[in-house]
Amino acid sequence: MAGALTLTKLSPSDKPAWAQLWHAYLDFYDTSLPVAVYDATFDALLSDAPESPSGILAALDGRPVGLVHFLFHAHCWKPAGVCYLQDLFVSKDARNQGVARALFDAVYAAADARGTPDVYWMTQDFNANARKLYDKVGRVTPFIKYARPL
Repeated sequence: MAGALTLTKLSPSDKPAWAQLWHAYLDFYDTSLPVAVYDATFDALLSDAPESPSGILAALDGRPVGLVHFLFHAHCWKPAGVCYLQDLFVSKDARNQGVARALFDAVYAAADARGTPDVYWMTQDFNANARKLYDKVGRVTPFIKYARPL
């Protein structure tokens, strides 16, 4: 890894860096959201409520380069619950430097500390570069996602 990597829980002062990274993440998936959603999401990420998501920001040499959002929820088959890693993004110039893996490790550590070691995530089938890492840090399941048509 080039440079010093730091991972920190999101704080109020991180909003501009977080918003820039989350915007780039949404661009990757050809998605845009209203400013009100950015505000509500960031507020939720800062909340201490048990049902709220958590966020971690990654920085290389002090420069924000990645983020991860995750949340814990109940599961009918697993009394300890599960952890859903909802969003993970690393800026193009910081990829292949161990940032994404460090963000995964941070989520795994948070899940273990909570006594909820079952972590899952989804990605789109075209996300080949990310899937190379996912194949190392996780296992592919046979499930296919469906969503309610709106």
